[in-house]
Amino acid sequence: MNEHAEMLSVEDALIRVTGGFSPIASEQVALSEGLGRVLAKDVAARLTQPPVAVSAMDGYAVRGADVATAPVTLERIGESQAGSGFSGTVAAGQCTRIFTGAPLPEGTDTIIIQEVTEVDGDAVTIKEAAPTGDFVRPAGLDFSEGEVLLRAGQTLTARDIGLAAAMNVPWVRVRRRPLVAFVATGDELVMPGDPLGPDQIVSSNSLGLAAMIRVLGGEPLDLGIARDTEDSLKDVLAGARGADCLVTIGGASVGDYDLVRRVMGEEGLELTFYKVAMRPGKPLIFGHWNAIPVLGLPGNPVSAGVTALIFLKAAMAIMLGTGDGSLETAPAVLGCDMPAGGRRRDFLRAQLDVGVDGRLTASPFDAQDSAMMARFAEARCLVIRPAGAEPMKAGDAVEIIRLDAGLRGF
Repeated sequence: MNEHAEMLSVEDALIRVTGGFSPIASEQVALSEGLGRVLAKDVAARLTQPPVAVSAMDGYAVRGADVATAPVTLERIGESQAGSGFSGTVAAGQCTRIFTGAPLPEGTDTIIIQEVTEVDGDAVTIKEAAPTGDFVRPAGLDFSEGEVLLRAGQTLTARDIGLAAAMNVPWVRVRRRPLVAFVATGDELVMPGDPLGPDQIVSSNSLGLAAMIRVLGGEPLDLGIARDTEDSLKDVLAGARGADCLVTIGGASVGDYDLVRRVMGEEGLELTFYKVAMRPGKPLIFGHWNAIPVLGLPGNPVSAGVTALIFLKAAMAIMLGTGDGSLETAPAVLGCDMPAGGRRRDFLRAQLDVGVDGRLTASPFDAQDSAMMARFAEARCLVIRPAGAEPMKAGDAVEIIRLDAGLRGF
C-alpha cells in the first residue's frame, strides 16, 4: 500500500466507519435492569392513567351544578379513598368526603377543597363557588392505553424507568450491549501499579478506553497487551473472535515495530483507510478482520482518546441505534486569539465558560501535545479548527465538541 496516499477528511472517514457497522441484536430485560440501556422497540402504555377520574385534592366530591353559587349546604353521604371508592351514586344536594387520588363517585364532577368548607355532622357548607371540573384529574390525563411514550433508540433514564412502570410494563426490549474487544500494543507498556523499567510507560489507554466503552453503552473486553512480535500480537488477537468490534491501540503508523496492519493483513484484514487528516489522530486504521470491524487507534494517549471520541462513539451509535454517527458539535466563540492552522483539522483541548450573554466561550490551552493527559482530563471541550484556517481573534465563532455534556463519564 502506498504510504503517501492522500489522507481522508474526518467527514469521509466517519462515513466509511459508520457504513461498516450495523445495528446489533436486541434482548428482553426486566424493567429493573433497564437503566442506561437503549430501547430497541417502542414502548406503549398497557393501561390508561388515571383509569378513571380522580381527585387532585383532599375535600368533597360534588355535582358542579350544586356549587355554581355559594354558600350552599350539602349532605355528606359517604367517603371515597384511594383504593376504596364510594360505591353509591351522589344525587342533587349531596356530596362525599374524598381524598387525593380517590375516584370520583358516580354523579359527581367537581372537587371542593376542604379549606373552603365548614362541617357540622353530615352537613357540609360550601363557602366558595367552584367551576365544574375543578380539581378533577380526568381519566387519561397522564396517558391512554396504547399510547407510545418511549421510543426505540432512546437511552432509558431513571425517569423513563418510572414512567414505564406506571405504564404497567414489566419488561423492555433493548439493544444488546456491543462487545468491544481491545488490545494495547508495545514492549514499553506495563499496567498501572506494576514495576516500571527504565524504558517503560504505564498503559493508561486500556483503562480509559474500557471506561469509555461502558459510558457509550458497550461491554469492554480487554485482551491485554501485545508485545512487539508477530506471535504475541496473533496470540492476543485470537481472543477477539465473536466481538462486535475490535479496537487496537498503537502500532498503526509506519515504524519498523508497528505490526498491526502487517499481522492482521496476513490474517485477512480488509483495510478501508489508514490515515485521516486530523490532529491529533492521523494514523487511524479502519477495516474488517474476519468479518469484525476494526478500529486501529494511535498510541499517544490524547490521540487515542480523541479518535475514540469521534470514531468509536460513531460506531457505537450505529450498533445501538441511537443516531447516525455524525459529528455532534455546538457553537461557541473563542476566548483567545489563535494562530493559523496547519494542513490537518485540529481538535484542540480547551476550557469552556458561559459568558454574560449566555454564549459558550472556548479557550484552547497553549500546549496541545498529544501525550499530555492532564490537559485532556482538564478540558471541557474540543475546539475544531479547519485545515488551513486563517488566524482567528477572541470572539470569533467556532464549532466545539463538548466533553461536559452528552458523554458523561468520559
